[in-house]
Amino acid sequence: QVQLVESGGGLVQAGGSLRLSCAASGRTFSNSVIGWFRQAPGKEREFVAGIRWGAGSTLYADFVKGRFTISRDNAKNTVYLQMTSLKPEDTAVYSCAADWYPLIIARSARDYDYWGQGTQVTVSS
Repeated sequence: QVQLVESGGGLVQAGGSLRLSCAASGRTFSNSVIGWFRQAPGKEREFVAGIRWGAGSTLYADFVKGRFTISRDNAKNTVYLQMTSLKPEDTAVYSCAADWYPLIIARSARDYDYWGQGTQVTVSS
């Protein structure tokens, strides 16, 4: 059974940094895409970043380019989202998800097959 578990969220001041982790288990992820999404209160879920596990290619939403970095550790079966220069508008629940049969790194949540439970990120001004 596929399981994705996020960790690393918390409260940080504007301008600070956090690193989120997405630990994957249950299957071989080498052909999958792992995406990070976020959802703020009253807003729709939005794509943040994605990584093709095997090739390591990445895709970012425009609003995080230059501030966030997605990476993976094959030995630990974990994907990371390093977030720097955080802003209050980055406050949201961040979730990771796996697209099991990816043609591309999809931006739509509907293309992802498995989801973690999410971790709260709060950025104070």
